[in-house]
Amino acid sequence: MTTPHDPYVRVRGAREHNLQDVSVDIPRDTLTVFTGVSGSGKSSLAFGTIYAEAQRRYFESVAPYARRLIHQVGAPAVGEVTGLPPAVSLEQRRSAPGARSSVGTVTTLSNSLRMLFSRAGDYPDGAERLDSDAFSPNTAAGACPECHGLGLVHRTTEELLVPEPSRSIRDGAIAAWPGAWQGKNLRDVLDALGYDIDRPWRELDARDREWILFTDEQPVVTVHPVREAGRIQRPYQGTYMSAHRYVMHTFADSKSRALRAKAERFLTSSPCPACGGSRLRPEALAVTFAGRTIAELAALPLGALAGLLRMADGGDTARVLTADLLSRIETVTELGLGYLSLDRTAPTLSSGELQRLRLATQLRSGLFGVVYVLDEPSAGLHPADTESLLTVLGRLKEAGNSVFVVEHQMDVVRRADWLVDVGPLAGEHGGRVLHSGPPAGLADVPESATRRFLFGRGPAPARRRRTPSGWLRLNGVDRHNVRDVDAAFPLGVFTAVTGVSGSGKSTLVGQVLAGVLAERRSAADAPAGLPAPGCVSAEGLDAVDRLVQVDQRPIGRTPRSNLATYTGLFDVVRKLFAATDTARERGYRAGRFSFNVAGGRCETCQGEGFVSVELLFLPSTYAPCPDCRGARYNPETLEVTLRGLDIAQVLDLTVESASSFFAGTPAAERSLRTLLDVGLGYLRLGQPATELSGGEAQRIKLAAELQRTRRGHTVYLLDEPTTGLHPADVEVLMRQLHGLVDAGDTVVVVEHDMAVVAGADHVIDLGPGGGDRGGRIVAAGAPTELAHAEGSRTAPYLAAALGIR
Repeated sequence: MTTPHDPYVRVRGAREHNLQDVSVDIPRDTLTVFTGVSGSGKSSLAFGTIYAEAQRRYFESVAPYARRLIHQVGAPAVGEVTGLPPAVSLEQRRSAPGARSSVGTVTTLSNSLRMLFSRAGDYPDGAERLDSDAFSPNTAAGACPECHGLGLVHRTTEELLVPEPSRSIRDGAIAAWPGAWQGKNLRDVLDALGYDIDRPWRELDARDREWILFTDEQPVVTVHPVREAGRIQRPYQGTYMSAHRYVMHTFADSKSRALRAKAERFLTSSPCPACGGSRLRPEALAVTFAGRTIAELAALPLGALAGLLRMADGGDTARVLTADLLSRIETVTELGLGYLSLDRTAPTLSSGELQRLRLATQLRSGLFGVVYVLDEPSAGLHPADTESLLTVLGRLKEAGNSVFVVEHQMDVVRRADWLVDVGPLAGEHGGRVLHSGPPAGLADVPESATRRFLFGRGPAPARRRRTPSGWLRLNGVDRHNVRDVDAAFPLGVFTAVTGVSGSGKSTLVGQVLAGVLAERRSAADAPAGLPAPGCVSAEGLDAVDRLVQVDQRPIGRTPRSNLATYTGLFDVVRKLFAATDTARERGYRAGRFSFNVAGGRCETCQGEGFVSVELLFLPSTYAPCPDCRGARYNPETLEVTLRGLDIAQVLDLTVESASSFFAGTPAAERSLRTLLDVGLGYLRLGQPATELSGGEAQRIKLAAELQRTRRGHTVYLLDEPTTGLHPADVEVLMRQLHGLVDAGDTVVVVEHDMAVVAGADHVIDLGPGGGDRGGRIVAAGAPTELAHAEGSRTAPYLAAALGIR
């Protein structure tokens, strides 16, 4: 029986995703951790059920008209939830923040600083007092009109656009032009306009070269394509776009990262001459506080900014506003982020830094009596940073809140008051609560995958250290906080790059090393004479044939993208269906079995499998398509079967079931075997990309790469590959990565998991701190050597993982 003062959140009959009619009681005012292998259902319980139900109840209290203005989550599949206070969610954000997002905007500290300048700043004589928006580079009132508040101007030159002037336009002199048909079209338009596209570029008239590359005109002309044998090509109206216009348009507006990266190769960036990179109008920069402009204060590390504000003089308004700023800065510096500045852009921050900034904002809110539901708050954090995280979580609980955390880090699990372990395995083999109680009680649950790692896990077994086959050397690395560093990466071995959050790991590996290798790989398409990105010189590149970067970005942004389409397995499946007797009799080709194109799909739902039902003041709900009932295909297509199953039923198979179903089909077996090898046997073939976690997306990408035929020496770069993975899943992943090294390739990982670092052949530790206090190589060598390195914040944690005292 429950009462208004029931100290438990009681869940009854939860069936969200793979949860199997789960009922569980969780005490409030505790730090409760949800554990289980990836895909076990822990997030479905914490976020999909508990948080979703709290949000649904909140929306019911909002005026009906206002509900239409708020993104609403649907009602969870659960019988009943009682004893549930209001909830605040802090989920992992997989998408990359924009260039206008900064430390100041993430923490809202910029708002307070702008208010300080607006209300208490020192204005020039006769100047009008400005509104706070006038001090923001992200508003029309404050942004520099020259650079639109970006602080940089992008320009290009003839030398960048045409790196080989000895070529003719027909032979590809204008390297900045797009490829394929679009580039051929621009060439044909120029020909129709009367320009000589067969003379070497350097021999063309200077005025013609200027117009071709930089004109803002977009003339339309009739193009008569050259006739090709067997093809009828009719005249068409072609529009010309200069190389400069194309590059700027692609860089500013394209949603393709690859296209933007290619366009960036033809641009030079420099501080805006009008604002000097400050991003603001002159009127805002004329106002000072404590003798400095708002741009100068925003550029200071938060620790230094706090010191300046404490010493500043001013009236009552200034004292009130500086006191508010100081209290907000204090929560950020408490989490070890005092080295960051307010103008530091969000894309340059590590995931650990972003996570702690959002936590600091919640800590400052002063809420009590709520449930905070956090998604892997230790993700991207060095073990030293995890200590400060635990302090903050403790403060949230002491303030009278309940803290529910989905977590894989065993150090966080051990500090929990209550543990909910979900499993035992993933997908249809999980979805049950194995244990709900104090962590010590999990020792009595033999089927738990978490138990082995929580209790009595010994030191990492010693590995025989591999011998490098060569070295990649980067000299004079200079990017972000990594300044004038020489780094050496051994080839043919497993290398782990470590360091506290913000020490420069992702900059060194994900940007500089990846950039150097990518530049070499695409040297034929790159402008001539460009320096290696982020470093003075690089050595040993000739020993590398391929670069593979595996990250946690989604494999697709819509439900139409799924595991089968990304790995190429869907192509194999569709060809198998097209080869059946029924399909051949009816003339069905492989395209008939795609739900993304007209023909075989259900046209009522356009191959989605569901239809949206608008309920005006209530959240939109999705119902199975009334015609195909979720199958996504029309009846005629579903009449074609392969070994007794239609195409919809095959897509509903798990990888594990599909491996048996497609036994004897080599092309399908290869894809399915690699997916099983990386621990994804529980996923359905047609599972939408939008339902996959970052860790699952990363392992799908790795599986897609593993099934390819090996072509020369490959360098694999992975940024925190164990993020979001249970220790049991980490073991599976590491077997695959070490298998790549055993086959002769090179693996470099940025990593915080000391069990992974302990099993590496070579470790590069950056630091010693974050931001300006980092960016140096503190130590490099074998794990046993680094465990004794003085001045390394990684050393004591690595020593513990190795069992070294």
